[in-house]
Amino acid sequence: MHVRLNDLVAVMAGNEAGKTGKIIKVLRDKERVVIKGVNLVYRHTKPSQKNPQGGRIQKEASLSISNVLPICQNKSCNKYNMGVRTRKRILGSGDKPRICVYCGSEIVSTE
Repeated sequence: MHVRLNDLVAVMAGNEAGKTGKIIKVLRDKERVVIKGVNLVYRHTKPSQKNPQGGRIQKEASLSISNVLPICQNKSCNKYNMGVRTRKRILGSGDKPRICVYCGSEIVSTE
């Protein structure tokens, strides 16, 4: 997959196009991601012990992984703070870091 947990990503397509956020959950089997503050929906809940008032709770819904791109953090890149395509560079140690196609810098997840 071209994105991982805690990546800063830009939404490229759909109703949320142009928004950015951090990935808080990756659903690998469904090929979807949940991004903090993006694609908010309302969940109507009945009163319970946890939530005695009940009502509408706003939460993030998932987006297709094909609609997001990781953001390049390299300040000298032409696409700084924009979604970029990535490729993988195979190192001698067996690691495969993600590399920005435009500037060649490594894409790292923020912890």
